Amino acid sequence: MINNNELIDQIKSYNRFLNSESLNKAYNFALEAHQNQKRDEGVPYIIHPVAVAKILTELKLDSATITTGLLHDTIEDTNVTYETVRKEFGDEVANLVEGVTKISALEDKASTDSKAENFRKLILATSKDIRVLLVKLADRLHNMRTIQFVKDKDKIIRKAKETMEIYAPLADRMGMNRIRDELEDLSFSVLNKPARDLILERLNFIKNNTDDTFKFISQELIKILKDNGITATITGREKTPFSIWRKIQNKKISLEQLTDIIGFRVIVNNIEDCYKTLGIFHSRFSTIPGKFKDYISTPKINKYKSIHTAVIGPKKNRIEIQIRTHDMNEFAQRGIASHWKYKSSEKFSELSWKEYDWLRDLVEIIEAGTSPEHYYEFTKLQMFQENVFCFTPKGAVIKLPQKATPIDFAYAVHTKIGNNAIGCTINGRQATFQTILKNGDLVNIETSKNASPSLHWLSSSTTGKARSAIRRYWQDKSTENKDTTVKNYSSTIEIDLPHKPGVLGHITSLIGLNKGNIVNLEILKRKKEHLKFSIDLQIKDLKNFTNLISQIKQSNLNFKIIRHKQKKNAFIKRIFENFKRN
Repeated sequence: MINNNELIDQIKSYNRFLNSESLNKAYNFALEAHQNQKRDEGVPYIIHPVAVAKILTELKLDSATITTGLLHDTIEDTNVTYETVRKEFGDEVANLVEGVTKISALEDKASTDSKAENFRKLILATSKDIRVLLVKLADRLHNMRTIQFVKDKDKIIRKAKETMEIYAPLADRMGMNRIRDELEDLSFSVLNKPARDLILERLNFIKNNTDDTFKFISQELIKILKDNGITATITGREKTPFSIWRKIQNKKISLEQLTDIIGFRVIVNNIEDCYKTLGIFHSRFSTIPGKFKDYISTPKINKYKSIHTAVIGPKKNRIEIQIRTHDMNEFAQRGIASHWKYKSSEKFSELSWKEYDWLRDLVEIIEAGTSPEHYYEFTKLQMFQENVFCFTPKGAVIKLPQKATPIDFAYAVHTKIGNNAIGCTINGRQATFQTILKNGDLVNIETSKNASPSLHWLSSSTTGKARSAIRRYWQDKSTENKDTTVKNYSSTIEIDLPHKPGVLGHITSLIGLNKGNIVNLEILKRKKEHLKFSIDLQIKDLKNFTNLISQIKQSNLNFKIIRHKQKKNAFIKRIFENFKRN
């Protein structure tokens, strides 16, 4: 365990305004308050608040925040009161400690309250001072590091899920990548240990076989940049087991197929050198398509800045490269904490708060009495990027997977909206149901009581909810209309199809989806670019036939319907036979 003198020395290395006497006082106060307490692992309890203070010190936070880290459990777990803390350490520290205490209190009720409601309480406790959340993140990080000593197995799983779903995303939203990565990985070790162990085994194998290659490539890259007048520091970038697992799940690939487990981080002096470095690498090496991202000109929502690229590097090795300045690198590690500069005082600049308006907006929504689920979804919009988040005309947030369409949106709002949809507008402009939605789109679904979903929508939807609802509607309809005597209808479609592979297959698939049975198919005419087909159908449901015709019309194909081909042919046959007799 780090002692108070070591803690003070670490803080002094970045903060010359530290009040050593006050911090010593807090250390001794916490030591006395927790003197008769022990952790689940059997060690003196004081180890925990000191560990929390150390994490906050590594983030280079101010004296008040680190003091809060030392005292954060005193009100909750000892006889110490808010008034005592306020008297000894002032209003600022007392209010911070109280804020952390409120969050800890709601965690104890997590098993009974809804996830959204607990999130509401967390945000409200944080809203007055973001440092409350920073202390809580440090508290959660140390608790996750020692979670294996907790005896209640259900509690372990609950804490791991809570960390993965709430605290890790919040750390990410605040730009604290290092803490986010560790929280995710510690949770992953609880929730899916076999998968994590397998990935770690693979990582160790790769590392043992690539160490020499990594050193060689690093030296080559440094030499190339030096020859072009750029001073840079190059370090390795190793992905965490959880980030690898997430990529495997999202891309549906095997562990062996991942090529970017170990990459390179190039740190230069200024933004100009970032783009010069990019140009040098791209002119020297072949680029890998689809791997270039410029987060400097367009930062991530959490203010992260860097250039990402991938090239076929020295000795034909596929390598991923991140290019950033020293300030960008510091923010990537410390996030919001990097705003504390300690140039003239310890006070946190109010200007920095403007970068976190999302938190204040969220508080306004909460205080306005919006439902917990609404602001929970709103916050996920702010924190997650792997999904698409769209808005209803009333401002509700709808979460959808990437490549979702208005059909998915309609069914996500309500099944009835989806079933009765007849059209849509996106951001005030008319759009088709096949349009791919983007983050932030305002979607309005037009409905009619007499409308019904088309089976053609199955090919344009991505969510299981939309697809199952469409299928269920027609299954129910079929059951309703079912009669003891099933009547079959016959019809023929004559259609001109482009002389291209797959076109006929598309039409026959549409027929099948609409429960049509093909009893005969023949080619009537052959032309250079078109073939004229005659398709005889047996139909059980005229509604499905109507849907089929509608879908063929959408394909802009030339066709005509012969509803009674058999009767027509029989009439012609009789005339011909009479002609022969006469």
